[in-house]
Amino acid sequence: MSRSSEISRRNFISGASALIASSTLIPNRASAQSKFVSKRPTPTARRFRSMAVDAAIESVSAKMRDPELAWLFSNCLPNTLDTTVTFKNGPTGPDTIVVTGDIPAMWLRDSSAQVWPYLPFITGDAELARLIEGVVRRQTRCILADPYANAFMPDLSSPEPLSWSKTDRTDMKPGVGERKWEVDSLCYPVRLAHEYWRLTHDTRPFGPQWASAMHTILETFTAQQRKTSRGPYHFQRKAETPYDTLSEDGFGNPARPVGLIHSGFRPSDDSCIYPLNIPGNFFAVKTLERIEEMLTEIAHDSTAASQASRLRAEVKSALDTHARTHHSTGGEIWSYEIDGFGNALCMDDANVPSLLGMPYLETCSETDPIYLATRRFVLSEANPYFFRGTAAEGIGGPHIGQDMIWPMGIIIRALTTSDESEQRQCLNWLKTTHAGTGFMHESFNKNNPAKFTRKWFAWANTLFGELILKLDKTNPKLLENS
Repeated sequence: MSRSSEISRRNFISGASALIASSTLIPNRASAQSKFVSKRPTPTARRFRSMAVDAAIESVSAKMRDPELAWLFSNCLPNTLDTTVTFKNGPTGPDTIVVTGDIPAMWLRDSSAQVWPYLPFITGDAELARLIEGVVRRQTRCILADPYANAFMPDLSSPEPLSWSKTDRTDMKPGVGERKWEVDSLCYPVRLAHEYWRLTHDTRPFGPQWASAMHTILETFTAQQRKTSRGPYHFQRKAETPYDTLSEDGFGNPARPVGLIHSGFRPSDDSCIYPLNIPGNFFAVKTLERIEEMLTEIAHDSTAASQASRLRAEVKSALDTHARTHHSTGGEIWSYEIDGFGNALCMDDANVPSLLGMPYLETCSETDPIYLATRRFVLSEANPYFFRGTAAEGIGGPHIGQDMIWPMGIIIRALTTSDESEQRQCLNWLKTTHAGTGFMHESFNKNNPAKFTRKWFAWANTLFGELILKLDKTNPKLLENS
């Protein structure tokens, strides 16, 4: 995920090598493949090797007709394992650090999303399962260290945060890299833990420490409903952009307590305009459902499970009442943010949770009428962060700014449709905008893909791998014929 306020990173626009832009099929596949040399580290230089993942890369790539797409897939899917993980088997269990790529810190959101595409392989790869278990255990420790933080240093006892966080005015804790409160930061680890448990039935990482972390999430969500006070969280930063700090003495813009959970920042790490982020609250509802199930089935904690159930019902009811708005051209759609006073922000951001990505996170159905109306709005120029150019069209966001499309948004678009022509178009955009690098980026210019941000952005890479794996299962002919 893009990390705000690091000015050098915000301005990092790479002069990459020339764009490989042809979408024409090359008849001699063997000859074409020779043009695409693997961009993976050498086997001995890889941070972690999974035989199951490597076998899937070989199997799926062999079925793909387009050698460039196969090359992108083989580079991107293993990128998190190849380059970002530090895995140790300790005396109390496995411990796994997952950095974002070019930033040496572990985001709760990113680390969960980065390893998510590997979950289908863990039942056939015991060491990979241990690595994922280590992520769950590390995230538990992070949540207990500070539930309001979005990013953590590899050393959880370190007094040094990320360089741009050193002068932030907030209650900084040891081990915290950045302390931006985002609802989804506590949702993603639960999603990962729940799926790990569902697939493996392993309860070893879900002991008293994990149960305490779940209690902490419930307490944090409840406090951030802000029913009687603004709560304990505040954050201010001296920054060139208003998206890097919070107004109102660090508590953010005012919102009426309607039962929704307040968020200081979005999944982009940009501050909210209206503190009630709608896709984030939908994600919280799904998260509370998972917490309730796990506290019941694993921890046998009926009291906390009931608390999760009540909170879920309250947030869901508030969404039913307040989340929708009437847009002048889009009709009845979901807002991106609201303040509970009747004001709504109609837009979407490529970072997930997004309105576009709600079916991907299982917070609504692909066929939900409100979702479909919202999707049409999001993928139109009525959305101020939808950009259409000569290279591609897609969603961006204020984090990088005008005319910069995020590959993540194109990938999520393909993951949330069953329309084959739309999927094919998304694949073509992704293939023709990597600027010859063989990897996905944070963003690229709508008319010039060689102007892009972040060469090494592991979440976008593995998300692309996830898309290919999904298409291999749901629409293999698309890969075989494209």
